[in-house]
Amino acid sequence: MDSGSFDAYDVPADPQGSGHALDDTGRRVPGVPAPRALATEAVHAGRDDLARQGVHAPPIDLSTTYPSHDSRGEAARIDAFATDGAEPEGPPVYGRLGNPTVARFETALARLEGTESAVAFATGMAALSAMLLVRSAMGLRHVVAVRPLYGCSDHLLTAGLLGSEVTWVDPAGIADALRPDTGLVMVESPANPTLAELDLRAVAHACGSVPLLADNTFATPVLQRPVEQGARLVLHSATKYLGGHGDVMGGVVACDEEFAGRLRQVRFATGGVLHPLAGYLLLRGLSTLPVRVRAASSNAAELAGRLAADPRVTRVHYPRIGGAMVAFEVAGDPHDVIAGVRLITPAVSLGSVDTLIQHPASISHRIVDADDRRGAGVSDRLLRLSVGLEDVEDLWADLDQALGTAPGPGRALREAAVANR
Repeated sequence: MDSGSFDAYDVPADPQGSGHALDDTGRRVPGVPAPRALATEAVHAGRDDLARQGVHAPPIDLSTTYPSHDSRGEAARIDAFATDGAEPEGPPVYGRLGNPTVARFETALARLEGTESAVAFATGMAALSAMLLVRSAMGLRHVVAVRPLYGCSDHLLTAGLLGSEVTWVDPAGIADALRPDTGLVMVESPANPTLAELDLRAVAHACGSVPLLADNTFATPVLQRPVEQGARLVLHSATKYLGGHGDVMGGVVACDEEFAGRLRQVRFATGGVLHPLAGYLLLRGLSTLPVRVRAASSNAAELAGRLAADPRVTRVHYPRIGGAMVAFEVAGDPHDVIAGVRLITPAVSLGSVDTLIQHPASISHRIVDADDRRGAGVSDRLLRLSVGLEDVEDLWADLDQALGTAPGPGRALREAAVANR
């Protein structure tokens, strides 16, 4: 799970290490920094101007409005925003139009996902709603989607609450399901909660000219960047790994600037803005994202292996791409496991520094029709584990006792590991 490096700018790095980029002739490109590794971008993106301001931590701008004696200029900037949704130049106007602290988070997330822009919202569902509204306003109400998705995303599409219409398909049926009024194709990979993976490149090819929306909440840009595989839109419930500490809610869409402009217009009209304090916490969360994802993924892989060897567990789902999520089906009553954990927290959501467990059929996917839920692989015995940063032996000890007293290789593995410490 090496974070690797990526080209943040379409220019080669300076081999002399000057910190500048080079053009095709080898000359330095003024003002354009060299490409940086993901771990470096996570720490510095959105903060590049702090030293010039004489501060170390990003400031939090809590203003809702901003004074301006140039009402003609302000009117012109508002007119320009109404035309294409581009971020207004000059000082801010109003908190619903944009906020400097939130803009820092958006800049950083776009850099990590490798997109031109990113637009943040109050929650992940607000972000998804904005994308549906953008396409519906263009007369493109139809959505093609692949199950499973997060339960509330499934419900939003199925119920048609925003006037959309959905066709659910297997990945192989995407191309045949497209219509002239199809505005989006939506997928999750790894999917919530089964961790099923899709070939995003093949899916993007099947979409043709229809934008592919990939929910990257589970993988994060540490494990994959969907735009590199053909997705045009990347959705995150920022509440999860991007924030990473269970104390902030938010959503964000990484995309090209054209689509970002339309999203900003919808955000302004509907008011689904991200609070500046949330923007600050999300920017802070990004700085440790690669470290947290790699550490939690190591724990998750170890637990997945032990669960797979345990006779009390009938099936384990763990993605090839890795990650900190594990899903497993138990031979006994899953509710007994939920009631039995002591260290692990039985709670909704995921992506925090502590380990959480939940029963999707009762909670996150309860809102999905039972037959549709089971057809997507979300069985009634499935448990979803969001693995945190605790010691893996303590986590296994808690799972072992919660699974019951039946002897099996799981307990033997734990006892052997403890004896060899």
